[in-house]
Amino acid sequence: MEPDQSEHEYRWNENLSLEFIDYGRYFVPYREEQIEIMVSLLPLADVPRRIIELCCGEGLLGEAILNANQNVYVIGFDGSREMLNHAEKRLARFGRRFKPIEFDLADKGWRVNDQPIHGVVSSLAIHHLHANEKGDLFEDMYRMLVPGGVFIIADIIDPVHLQSKALAATMYDQVVKKQVMAIDGNTKAYELFNREGWNIFHYLDPKDIDKPSPILDQLEWLVDAGFEKVDVFWLYAGHAVFGGWKPEC
Repeated sequence: MEPDQSEHEYRWNENLSLEFIDYGRYFVPYREEQIEIMVSLLPLADVPRRIIELCCGEGLLGEAILNANQNVYVIGFDGSREMLNHAEKRLARFGRRFKPIEFDLADKGWRVNDQPIHGVVSSLAIHHLHANEKGDLFEDMYRMLVPGGVFIIADIIDPVHLQSKALAATMYDQVVKKQVMAIDGNTKAYELFNREGWNIFHYLDPKDIDKPSPILDQLEWLVDAGFEKVDVFWLYAGHAVFGGWKPEC
């Protein structure tokens, strides 16, 4: 993998956090379905298991994981204090089974092996890293996981052909309009989606906050890191759920 620039032009801010909390239910394609798939791929827990969530947001995925099995503990990392505050409130009923930690995704200081980690999940976060930073993250997650551990990612990808990108843009518009109408019965949120340029496949700029990578590149980086049974579990409108497992031995 050729290294590329890793200067951090991108900085998430609290206004973006609040916007995403408000509009994520409209603007993430089939969010509940993605969450259900991710949870189904995590190890069954008849004994305590620790799951790291990278950029846990308001706690939706963490809540689904904690609801699915009483023996699971989630460590929720996020760079936004607003997101962590919302996650703490949402997941307060789980007590010590949820631990929030503020971090910088690109920084390596938090990537330590101080306890067994059985799974790592991340939703709509890793595309903020440059390609070489993604590869480094995949290697570090492999190192942190116990044998048999799983790394599951839900994220925006970068279609490699102009026709593929145009198709992703069209599908993204369509699914957001469908979700907006199903939730609100009017198109106001869809109009905002267009007005504020949320559909990155229409305006993607490599210097922008979003730095998605092609799905094939990311699968290869997972393999290079050591993961096996690497696969794509779901893909729609330029969004994908993919990942792999650390070998048992």
